[in-house]
Formats: sequence, C-alpha cells, structure tokens
Amino acid sequence: MTLPLSQPDDSHDVPSPADLACPVTPPGKPRLRIAVRDQVEFRWASLEQLLEVDHPVRTVWAAICSLDLADWLTEIKAIEHHVGRDATDPRILMALWVYATIKGIGSARELARLCRESLPYQWLCGGVTVNYHLLSDFRSQGGEKWDRLLTQIVGSLLAAELVTMDRIAQDGMRVRASAGKSSFRRRGTLEECLEDARQQVEALKTADDEQGSEATDRQAKARQRAARQQQERLEEALRQCAELQGQREASAKQSGRKVDEARASTTDPEARVMKFPDGGYRPGYNVQFATDTASGVIVGVEVTNAGTDGDQLVPMLDQLKERYGRLPPEAVVDGGFATTTSIEEATERDCTVYAPVKEEKKQREQGKDPYARKKHDSDAIAAWRARMGTEEGKSVYKVRGQVAEWVNARCRNWGLWFMPVRGGTRCRIVGLLYAVAHNLLLAGRLRAEAASGAVGA
Repeated sequence: MTLPLSQPDDSHDVPSPADLACPVTPPGKPRLRIAVRDQVEFRWASLEQLLEVDHPVRTVWAAICSLDLADWLTEIKAIEHHVGRDATDPRILMALWVYATIKGIGSARELARLCRESLPYQWLCGGVTVNYHLLSDFRSQGGEKWDRLLTQIVGSLLAAELVTMDRIAQDGMRVRASAGKSSFRRRGTLEECLEDARQQVEALKTADDEQGSEATDRQAKARQRAARQQQERLEEALRQCAELQGQREASAKQSGRKVDEARASTTDPEARVMKFPDGGYRPGYNVQFATDTASGVIVGVEVTNAGTDGDQLVPMLDQLKERYGRLPPEAVVDGGFATTTSIEEATERDCTVYAPVKEEKKQREQGKDPYARKKHDSDAIAAWRARMGTEEGKSVYKVRGQVAEWVNARCRNWGLWFMPVRGGTRCRIVGLLYAVAHNLLLAGRLRAEAASGAVGA
C-alpha cells in the first residue's frame, strides 16, 4: 500500500502580508540624535562671510560712509597720542539708527537688544559693544548736527542736479505724542505737583546721605536724576500752560468766545491735544515734510505742536532759504495751508502757491464762480484763484498726492505713528532721522539711474 506524500508545513516560515506590513520592532531603547547645547564649537566664519552679499544693510552702511560726519567727530575728546577711552565710531551709531528706522524700530532698548542678537545689526557693530544709553544719547542730542546732515545730503544732490527744487510739495501728518490725555493738568494742579516734586528731590538727597553705603552711588544718582527730571518737566509744563493761556485769551478777544482754562501735560509739556485723521483727539505733534516733486527727496523738515497747517507754509519756505540759499519757485499744498496770509506772504517771496479753493462745490451750487476775484481779495489772492481755475493749475495740484502722500505713507510704514521721545526738540530730531533715512535710500537710486542714463547715452 502506497501512502500519499505529505506536503511540508511551511506556514511558519513564510511571512504573511500582515507581517510584512507591520514588522515587529526588536526590544530595546531607540537611538536618537539629541541636542547638545553645552558643546564648545569652533566656527571659522567672520561676520562678513555670514551676511549675504546683497543684504540691504550693506547699502545703508555704504551710504553712511559717503557722508561727512565732521560735526560728530570734532566733539570727540579722545585723540591720538593723548589719554582717554576710545570713542564709538559715529558711522556705526548713525547706520544703526538709519537701518532701525527703515525697519520701524524707534526704541533704543530694542535696538540695543538687536545689536546683541540679530546678524545685520551685529554686522554693523562689527564687534563694537553699544548700550541703550549710548544709542539714545546719540539720537536725542545735537539737533543742529542732524539739521546740517540733511542739508549736506540734499546739497550734494542739488550739486549733482539730481534735485532741482523747482517745485515742492508740503504736507503735515499728526503723530501721537509719548503722553496720555490724563497727564494734562491745569495751572493750580501743576503748582501743587511741582511743590511735591521739589520736596521729593530734597528728601532723596537727605535719605541718600543718611543711608551711606547701604545704597550704591549709581542707584542714588539715578533716583535723584529721575526726581530732577520730573521737577523740570513740571516747571516746563507751567511755562507752557501760561503761554497757551495767553494765546487763548488773545484769540478770545477777537472771537468774543469764553476762554477755557489751559492745561499742559506733566509727561510731555510741549505736546498738544489735536484732532487726528480718524476724528479722535489725542496728544500729538504735527510733522511737516517739504518734498521736491521731481525727485521725491525731502528737502525740509519741521515738527510743531500746532493742530492745523494754516501757518506752516511760510516758515518752511524760510527754512529752505536758510538751508540752500534759495526758494522754490512753486509750492503745492492742500487746502489746510491755503490761508490768505500764507498765500500773500509766499507771493511776496516770489513763490507761486498751488492750493485748492475752499468751498468750491458750495460756491458753484450758489451760482458763484469760485475762481473769480472776490470783493476783499488782494492781487495775490485774486491771482491764486484765477490760477487754480485753469487746467494747468489743476494738473499741477494733482502732483501733490503722488509726492507728499507717498512720503507720508512711507514714513508710516516705517513706524511713524508714535513719537519714541518726548519734547519738541527731540521729536524734531526723529523727523530729521526719517528724512535722512528716506533720502539716503532715494539718493542711491537716483545716482544709479543717472549713471545708467549716462552710460546709455
């Protein structure tokens, strides 16, 4: 009898599809690549190698190196072959602030932090250490030096015929002051606060003398300095309050209205509550830029605490005359500047004003010609009305939005919504810093276009 051959049972040797899909992990601890942050490493790379070749900060540094910073250099007392600690290169501090302005950074503390942590700012420093005191003092001191720097930049562009200044466009924008509405006090309250501040200063002097070694000299000086600064702000607030009260009384005599008691801020005495574009009222400053319409270069800067633009045209023209030795033949402004006094005084300076006629639509509805000479119009006002009634005058006025509004929008994009400093003088330096940063970037482009045009010709 022949038995059938049995088939070998290899079901345990051949893996099933399920086994292939889900292989069994052998027991044991998984091997991982873990972070080791205390391992010392040597990185053979310089700041120059780490920063990209086409990084924008290189453009800023090249522009700063082309400037004459003699105003800052002559103030440095540490000179060769004499004792004294080396001073920080003003080109570094200038470049740091210009690049920070472009990036929308206005805080000296934030800038000092970036100099420690961010590669572009480290590249600008090049191993030079800076702190926020040094940065803040460099920006806030010497407003006349910043003024001359703006004149130097624009003057070089005028000499190269890249800026003509044949026509300027002026516009103002409201910038929030570094003060709250609740900081505004009337004269009586300010006098009480000032007396308390004086007592605080004397108390700190006595307490620090008695404590002796318990408090360091640095801490004692810091407390006394803060108390003195508060006292100085209150004294300035009283002065500003008296000045504002006199202005209101003079205005009330002409209008016959009741005089409201003036108030001043204990935080920023020079700030004024003004109406902003959104309709709200907040403490602020009025930043004025005069821009060359052909190139877009800012040629004049002013920062005031006036809530309106009505009296800002003529002072700007006088500033341009003082800076560059000549006046622009034409000025384009919006309706807020178009007061009879401003137009007449600008005309006396041989400057033709292009500004819209007020209530033009209303006069047309009443059947009146808004461009016709009115009964009490002077020759300058009558010429302005007739000029704005022509197609040429209207086309010239359209240029204002393309230039002045563009400059304002650029500064807004760079963070010019709030003033990072207090006081009209320091706020003006901030306005000059924005103008310098804008002009340096624009000057590079204008020179490049001129060079390419010369090569093409």
